[in-house]
Amino acid sequence: MGVSQLPDLPPVLADIQQMQALCRNRGPTAAFSPAEETRLLNTLYRAEMDIQGLMPWSSNYTFLAVLSGPDADSLMAVYKPCAGERPLWDFPGGNLCRREFASYLLSRVLGWPNIPPTVLRDGPHGEGAVQLFIEADFEAHYFTLREDRRFLSQFRQIALFDYIANNADRKGGHCLKDRHDRLWAIDHGLTFHAHFKLRTVIWDFCLEPIPPDLLEDLHHLHRLVESSGVFGEVMGRYISPREMEAMKERLTALLETRQFPDVHPGRSVPFPPV
Repeated sequence: MGVSQLPDLPPVLADIQQMQALCRNRGPTAAFSPAEETRLLNTLYRAEMDIQGLMPWSSNYTFLAVLSGPDADSLMAVYKPCAGERPLWDFPGGNLCRREFASYLLSRVLGWPNIPPTVLRDGPHGEGAVQLFIEADFEAHYFTLREDRRFLSQFRQIALFDYIANNADRKGGHCLKDRHDRLWAIDHGLTFHAHFKLRTVIWDFCLEPIPPDLLEDLHHLHRLVESSGVFGEVMGRYISPREMEAMKERLTALLETRQFPDVHPGRSVPFPPV
């Protein structure tokens, strides 16, 4: 069913629904049931937004907000308006929030990693990405968790995701642990560039074989990318054709080697690393 055949949903929520339907298998680390995720997404998109203040340590204007309404439960969210993005020399201006949303869409097709429910919507400072706020242990991050075997499979998911999405900013602090010991990957504004820009602190799995279940998910994604169907139609609203083609090239490279990528020449780690 095409997006145009979903008249009862706003386009952003229709795009999410279409991508969720393409998922081969929601993995055992999935944080929410489909019904719970739908409820959260509706609240994020439709509820009234009350800005609480600026989030500390953010390079762009990032706000903590409360979302509430007569037909919605209140929840905390992170609001990143396009108008508050700091100009960058290598990324087009005013569209990091769309890359943030595109990353969430990609994660819904793969079924991993856990990225907090995210929408694009209007807010007090204009259109922006609005993402569920995760109540996390903020003393925990990649460097404090990397030796804990409970999280290895989730870190592998994040490492593969970052390569596919060409994440230029995977700092250690962009991996959160919630009170249920689930990992969450956040901050995906610097993704999907047409030129290779992977910068990450997660290089622990270099040249390891990709686990069979993740490899099958990658094959599934590759078939979707090649089909020129719903996946390309939806992603094409948020990233450019050249960026789509570059993503396909990275995905093909993973499937040819069947290994995690090796550290590449040049700058491969973001600064600061946490």
